[in-house]
Parts: sequence; C-alpha cells; structure tokens
Amino acid sequence: MSTEDPRAAGLAALAGLIADRTRAACLLALLDGRAWTAGELARHAGVAPSTLSEHLDRLVAGGLLAQERQGRHRYVRLAGARVAQLVEDLAAQVSPAQVRRPPRGLREASAGAAMARGRTCYDHLAGRLGITITDALTERGLLRQDTGFALTDAGLEWFGAAGIPLDLSGRRPPARACLDWTERRPHLAGAAGAALCRRALEAGWCVRVGSGRAVRITPVGEQVMSDLLGIPSGALR
Repeated sequence: MSTEDPRAAGLAALAGLIADRTRAACLLALLDGRAWTAGELARHAGVAPSTLSEHLDRLVAGGLLAQERQGRHRYVRLAGARVAQLVEDLAAQVSPAQVRRPPRGLREASAGAAMARGRTCYDHLAGRLGITITDALTERGLLRQDTGFALTDAGLEWFGAAGIPLDLSGRRPPARACLDWTERRPHLAGAAGAALCRRALEAGWCVRVGSGRAVRITPVGEQVMSDLLGIPSGALR
C-alpha cells in the first residue's frame, strides 16, 4: 500500500511548470507587479509569440498567472502575492556563481546596477534601497527580526503617523521577510512592505527607472526618509 504524500503529485506538477527557461523568464519579469502583454513577454524571453502563448496557457492553467483580454491584446500578471513570494524565494536560492557573467555592453551593466540599487519585488522595495529601509526600521525598534519579521507596537503606530495606511484585514501577514537575491539579506515584505512601496511611488519618494523593476529615490524621498527614519542623505542612492 502506497504511503506517498497526497501533495507529491501536485508539487511535482508545480515544479514542472517553473522548470522551463522561457516560463521562468516570464515569471521573473512579472515580479515588477504589472500586467504585460503576451507580445512584450515574447520579446523579453526571445521566443516567437506562438511559442510564448503555449507557455502562458500552461502557467494560467497551473494557477501561477492570471490573464485578461482587452481588444486584441492579452495581458497576464502573477496570480497574487503568494506566487510572487514563491518565485522570489526560488530565485534567491540561485547561487551568484550561476548568474555571474560579464554584462553584454554598457546598457546591460547600467540596468544591472540600477536593479541592485533599488527595485520593486512584486509590490515591495528591494535591493540596497529596500535593505537600508528595513535596517532603519529595525534599528529604531519598529521592526523585529530576531524571531522572524514582525512589526512592533511602535512600528504599527509609525506607519499610521507617517501616513502609510496598513490593510491588515486579509490573510497576508503584516510583515514578512523576503530574501533579497542581490543583497543576500532579507528585506521587508508583507502588508507593511506593500503599503510602504505603494506610498513611496504615489508620493514621489521613489520613481521607476525605465520600464523595468528598477526604482530610484528622489530628493523628496531622501528628505522624507531622513525625517521619518533618520537615514542619512545619500545612503539610499
């Protein structure tokens, strides 16, 4: 009589969905939190639109992507924060030696440097920008990292005083550690991380760089982070 865990088949199927270079490239691109057209993803992955369409069908059927159609365009996005967490956590396990190669020209080198400085990780801030803010929250007693990520009572009050509304009504934890794949340290995710990122972009504390995931702090953002968290000017660049 078999004693196989009933989840084994589902886990194997899920791993199979991700274990394809083209599908993996699509999932990583969609970590910017936005919806992409099938054509945009095909160009990004370097495959024909017809080939990409087959891959997207599998990812949608497997519950990793959600899709909608507007006119003749097909838009896809990650199915939710849990999928984003899965992709980012898996990507963080990739050894730096496996991805280290000389950049293909100045443009790629600049893009890589911008991603390392600051980027969105689905709906929260990552890179040195995200790590610096996470460290500042921890040093001021607003966030605990000793027994897993958790906002303190002072942290909950800080978000309210800073004009960053927290939605704690859902199943998403207020704070969660997300391993940063460039810094190899955890940055703030969860409801608090999403709220902070959303406020930073809406208020112009951060702006997107180009059409990808990279973001940079603005002079206004530097001043706000200095006032709110005591982060020295220039530390977030």
